[in-house]
Amino acid sequence: MSDKARTKDKRIDLRLTQEQKELLERAAALKGISVSAYTLVHVLPAAKQDLDSHERLILSDRDRDLFMSVMENPPTLKGKLKSAIAQYTEKYAE
Repeated sequence: MSDKARTKDKRIDLRLTQEQKELLERAAALKGISVSAYTLVHVLPAAKQDLDSHERLILSDRDRDLFMSVMENPPTLKGKLKSAIAQYTEKYAE
């Protein structure tokens, strides 16, 4: 990673109560790090977990088996879906 990519020049302002600020300062002091570092250590993993759970679909065994069955043996297309796919293919096929 280049030095420019590692430069910490972006900021986030956080508004909080005096009690919240004091709590963060005390916790950071216990760890011997700045409030900014303390916040990053705890917030970044939570952000990564939120994104991971949003972007990943976890299926039960039953749902996984059903999905795989439909992928391996797709149902016969009928009605409006079949005609919509045909129109799309006709319009956008190379």
